[in-house]
Amino acid sequence: MRLGLLGPAHDRVDALERGARFLLEEVGVERAVYLGVDHALDAVVTRWAAELVEGDPDERAVWARAAERCARASAPEIDDFLERERRRRALAALESLADDATRLIELLDSKLVVLLFDKATLDEEDILPASLLVFGKSRQPLVKQVGSRWFLSPGSFEDFGLMTLEDGEHGIHLMQYDRYCHEIRSERLLAPRVAHLKVSGSS
Repeated sequence: MRLGLLGPAHDRVDALERGARFLLEEVGVERAVYLGVDHALDAVVTRWAAELVEGDPDERAVWARAAERCARASAPEIDDFLERERRRRALAALESLADDATRLIELLDSKLVVLLFDKATLDEEDILPASLLVFGKSRQPLVKQVGSRWFLSPGSFEDFGLMTLEDGEHGIHLMQYDRYCHEIRSERLLAPRVAHLKVSGSS
């Protein structure tokens, strides 16, 4: 699982769009969460989807788009239509926090990740089960371990704004980028789970 983290845009909508495209098209995240509460990513995705389909990007309009574009289309034109629709649907991987009370959950290597806007609103129910607590309300990025938990923020798109978390055979790995999508940090946060086997022999 590869999870993308997008910090608040703070009027850097161009950087937010560049970051979203980078995570989807180059990094290949399965899910990306915008950690701002200004709905800037929603506007980016709507515009991006409209550009892809050259019209109304609503899912309910797909049959109308197909009738208009494919009824008398050539095979290459139909292939182009299908590819654009596939790319539009892939935008569903981009999610936004609805408001500053929203909590989203992900599992990485069986570790619970809690995603929210403001870490000041964390309560015991958020903290106790979580291994990683990810928040958006921070201009600067943060990677800090407190006890057994990690507190993470990608920072805002004023300067930074991008992180990824990926689980694999080497544990959970963090990658951090600036707002131009240049890698600036790479770190393993949590080691892989180790199975403990008890072998009993006969005497």
